[in-house]
Amino acid sequence: MKIHEYQARDLLAKVGVPVPAAKVVNSADEAEQAFRENGAHVQVVKAQVFAGGRGKAGFVRLVKTPGEARSAAEFMLTNRMVSVQTGPEGIAVKKLLVASAVDILKEIYVGITVDRNIGKAVLMASAEGGMEIEKIAAERPDAIVKEPLHPFLGLQPFQAMKIAKQLDCCSPKQTQVVGRVMLALAKLFLQYDCTIAEINPLVVTAQGEVLVIDAKLNFDDNALFRHPEIAALADDSESSPLEVRAAKAGLNYVKLDGTIGCLVNGAGLAMATMDVIKLYGGSPANFLDVGGGVKSEGAIEAFRIILSDQKVNGVLVNIFGGIAKCDLIAEALITAGKEVGFKVPVVVRLEGTNADIARKMLDEAKKQLPTLVTASDLNDAAQKIVAATKKA
Repeated sequence: MKIHEYQARDLLAKVGVPVPAAKVVNSADEAEQAFRENGAHVQVVKAQVFAGGRGKAGFVRLVKTPGEARSAAEFMLTNRMVSVQTGPEGIAVKKLLVASAVDILKEIYVGITVDRNIGKAVLMASAEGGMEIEKIAAERPDAIVKEPLHPFLGLQPFQAMKIAKQLDCCSPKQTQVVGRVMLALAKLFLQYDCTIAEINPLVVTAQGEVLVIDAKLNFDDNALFRHPEIAALADDSESSPLEVRAAKAGLNYVKLDGTIGCLVNGAGLAMATMDVIKLYGGSPANFLDVGGGVKSEGAIEAFRIILSDQKVNGVLVNIFGGIAKCDLIAEALITAGKEVGFKVPVVVRLEGTNADIARKMLDEAKKQLPTLVTASDLNDAAQKIVAATKKA
């Protein structure tokens, strides 16, 4: 789960990280008022979206008057932000952050994520903050200092100070503050089951202050039940409505750009199904894993979600019956067909527990569901659905 920059700033402030005061606004009027209340001569207006590249896209602007703040807000709230991370369709901006600008002398990158190669969370820091850390890592990996966190003890003070000193970019007093920021970030990372905790940049100002002026926090969805206060911060406005609907039904769904809907039980099988569709010249419209223990209600909702996508002109169902028996899936398919209506070709491949019973059930239902077709194996299913959708 992602949260916005302003929410990340609030969480960091609660664990003692120095964050400049700022106001969140939803309109140009509020942006103008926020500028007056902040009182600084120079301020910054920043779009609050789940995508990078805001500055290059013109959605981070320095303003010097209430009128400029209003003008910047009007532009951002009435135009979709298009950057390398959004795609050509862009993202609608609903919220803005208005904050006092700071006179930056030095920018530092600090981030924590899980290194799966060593099975530990790792702190990363670079004296070249404010830039794309992926680009630095690819072109000059020696510019990034890394330190693994202890699985139980987390980041220790001596580790934080060691990293802060290695950056060699601050005075001794500022280096101590940088070390404390690292400790606080590590505490937050472990406390809230983050997948990413990133400050970019952590700045040293011309006045000698060390401040966080941008932050990114992502959380493990599987751990949100332990953190209702974090789950309450979720903003689904930038998510696909179908993905939000699927999540509420306990389905793993990702919308894609193709035309063949996929309903599969198991993530690996779903990936293989999409690959085979591509192999035979088709294009998957989604990734949808209904899970190993899918029930009739879940399968019916899965069909509703798939068929709600206007691009879908055919559906491939690929089920390996283990915990979820094939006859249960067949019953759900038949019920879904009657309730939702299969107006597009639906090719079904079932294998596993009670597969023979399931195939018989589907054969008997063909009179009521004329677009329903059974397949002998995955290759056969993929070829049939690709052929059927090309005819359509």
